[in-house]
Amino acid sequence: QVQLVESGGGLVQAGDSLRLSCIISGRTFSSYRMGWFRQAPGKEREFVAAISKTGMTTVYGDSVKGRFTISRENGKNTVYLQMNSLKPEDTGVYYCTAGDRPGYTQTSFDYWGQGTQVTVSS
Repeated sequence: QVQLVESGGGLVQAGDSLRLSCIISGRTFSSYRMGWFRQAPGKEREFVAAISKTGMTTVYGDSVKGRFTISRENGKNTVYLQMNSLKPEDTGVYYCTAGDRPGYTQTSFDYWGQGTQVTVSS
């Protein structure tokens, strides 16, 4: 059974940085595309970033381009989300996800973590 566990969330001020981590267990990590989504209160879950199995290709949501960076270490079964220049509108629960289908919607991914809260104060 595949399990994903996120960590690294917290309360920061606008302009600060955070790095989220997600460890996957249960299957070969390199078999999966990895992604991050987020959900703010009262809003739908939003695509943040995704990275290919090899790490050679990354894709970002428009609202985070230039500020966030997704990366992976296949030897550590871990994917990261480096978040810089954080804004209050980045507040939400961040979910790590893994899958093997094309696309960047929720249905493109099969496995989800429990989420980690990120709160950015103004």
